[in-house]
Amino acid sequence: MKKHKRYTLVSGILTAIILSACTTRPEVKSNIHYVDPHIGGVGHLLQPTRPTVQLPNQMIRMYPYRADYMDEQISFFPLSIISHRNGALFGIMPYASSPEDGLWSEKQMYDHDLETVRPYYYSCYFIDTDIQTEFSPGKKAGLFRFTFPGEDNKLLKLQINQGGSWNIISGNTITGEEVFSGMKAYVYGEFSNTGNATLEKQVALFEFPAEEERPIEFRYGISFISAEQARANLENEISEWDLDVLKKQGKDLWTEKLGAIQVKGGSEAQRRTFYTSLYRCYERMVDINEDGRYYSAYDHQVHESDRPFYVDDWVWDSYLAHHPLRMLLDPAEEEDMLQSYVNMYEQSGWMPQFPLLHMDSPAMHGFHSSIVFLDAWRKGLRNYDVEKAYEGMRKNATEATMLPWRNGTLTELDTFYRNRGYYPALEPGEEETVEEVHDFERRQSVAITMAHSYDDWALAEMAREMGHAEDQKYFSSQATNYRNLYRPDKMLMWPKNAKGEWIDIDPKYDGGMGGRDYYDENNGYTYAWQAQHDIHGLIELMGGPAEFTANLNQLFREDLGRSKYQFWARFPDATGLVGQFSMGNEPSFHIPYLYNYAGEPWLTQKRIRFLLDVWFKDNIFGIPGDEDGGGMTAFVVFSSMGFYPVTPGLPVYNIGSPVFEEVSIKLDKGATFTIVARGCSKVNKYIQSARLNGEILDRPWFTHADILNGSTLELEMGPLPNKEWASSPEAAPPSSTDVQQP
Repeated sequence: MKKHKRYTLVSGILTAIILSACTTRPEVKSNIHYVDPHIGGVGHLLQPTRPTVQLPNQMIRMYPYRADYMDEQISFFPLSIISHRNGALFGIMPYASSPEDGLWSEKQMYDHDLETVRPYYYSCYFIDTDIQTEFSPGKKAGLFRFTFPGEDNKLLKLQINQGGSWNIISGNTITGEEVFSGMKAYVYGEFSNTGNATLEKQVALFEFPAEEERPIEFRYGISFISAEQARANLENEISEWDLDVLKKQGKDLWTEKLGAIQVKGGSEAQRRTFYTSLYRCYERMVDINEDGRYYSAYDHQVHESDRPFYVDDWVWDSYLAHHPLRMLLDPAEEEDMLQSYVNMYEQSGWMPQFPLLHMDSPAMHGFHSSIVFLDAWRKGLRNYDVEKAYEGMRKNATEATMLPWRNGTLTELDTFYRNRGYYPALEPGEEETVEEVHDFERRQSVAITMAHSYDDWALAEMAREMGHAEDQKYFSSQATNYRNLYRPDKMLMWPKNAKGEWIDIDPKYDGGMGGRDYYDENNGYTYAWQAQHDIHGLIELMGGPAEFTANLNQLFREDLGRSKYQFWARFPDATGLVGQFSMGNEPSFHIPYLYNYAGEPWLTQKRIRFLLDVWFKDNIFGIPGDEDGGGMTAFVVFSSMGFYPVTPGLPVYNIGSPVFEEVSIKLDKGATFTIVARGCSKVNKYIQSARLNGEILDRPWFTHADILNGSTLELEMGPLPNKEWASSPEAAPPSSTDVQQP
């Protein structure tokens, strides 16, 4: 009888999978049909993507805990995660065993082909134990369903991953708290069945009758305020034992979000890559406001607020394309996120750099939230405390250290920077003398100079917007500091010592791990182009458009100068290589669009299509570097549509080469921005001519105001480049403030 029931279970699961496939295939009008969270599930060298199941920008995020897609074993299912790639909160796992046999500490093998992942639903089948696990998320609550075979033992393990404890209320109710990084998470959970509960240190085991034939369900709420609030979060969202109801609610929310952009044409693979990329852009930031209250790790207090409070952002990654994309699709939500930054500044005394759930991490380098604030303001997003935001931006620029991976006040290196206009580097082998410098991250002298030139430009422009003339004058002078490190004979940005002398290095390879003595994660060939705020000034430095273009072409052609294994042993972040161009790391995103500024937009079209086609396939290897929770996939969304924000802070978009025949973007106030690329195909990637609202467009850019006005951009596409289109100097995108603003 037991064996018969097991086969019945397996048969039922297989039938459900087949029927699911059959019923979803006709849903061609629903963009969610194209989302495959397994895309990018194996990292080229570093982190893979995770098949995250959540509601858009909400805090309950679940994915099976395993090494990557190649791993055939699952350790457990987190009830949520702390922050993107930063650990699990609690965990649950089913076993066909008893508390006494100790098997509940083992991983379990699953079959990839019996795993289903949707943005709103997860299911997998454990081969050895014949257990099916299903899950659907709420905002701050979730529901698991476990289907066990026949009359096998039925055991569910609940675990804590850091510090903390469980409190068993009854045979079907439990609360717990997990302590991590100076704060706590609380969970309140209920089982649909009653079992025998025992505690094993930080593990709670619930054993259910073997003869129980019903699936065992577990519904729970999570809070960062209290266990009582966790219970309230559960009761607010999940009142019934019905996974299908929660699943449908999630599907409806995702269908609405992904429906904001409609495409026609392109291949099935391109649509899968595009909509999966769009789905990933909704992983972060996440709203942790609970019933009008939120706990902030920035002052360790509970605050009352009827406005969302968002955390979990890596702005070094997200300022480039992720925030600009949200400004288009969800401007009100972006305003809430910016106000959250302001709140964190008020609570902590510093404008955060990587505002995680549990802390501000000083990861990477730069104060790039300044760029995001300017970009939002110039695109008409005003619903946040701009005066307080400016105060925080200015305080970071004048009182905080620029050192990477360090929070704190000014050091002697920062004073040197303000006096001399560049961050000084050490000679190879020279011992570090400044104790605040991170042992591993080093000085990153060129990267720091480039980043803060852009940040200071953004602060100067924000001062201009707000009428702070003295600040505008001073920080504008600081915005050109990057020029102090341009070395004309090398046509690269080059480190200088404190005496102002060039340091003798190999810009491809020197500087230690990731080139961090001088650069950061990438070498000198990438950092030659990190002046998005002054591209015409960069062109001038390099000798004019022809020399600029030749240098840019060489970037895509320059060899490694050594074997791949030698290069990647030192630069593991520089993946997705084309010559020395690194598609797999954020500082490279804008580089293919720079041809537009030098009168060669056909080369932008060539490069963009090649990069999308080569590095962003619709399979488990389909992301060339760390995706960083939407940081990289936002580049794919923009570039696939055919345009990109090269200079956040200017309300201008560069035109590339769309992969779809038509793209329609629904805007929040009812207008629609449309791009029509007639004849667009894999072969027809070059723009022959363009019109904007019926008027001839002989420039490779348009404004944010054009989008908000519901404009139509028409592109005639062909197989050969039209090298005359948008090639005049007057057609180049601006890098000044004289641009129409909403």
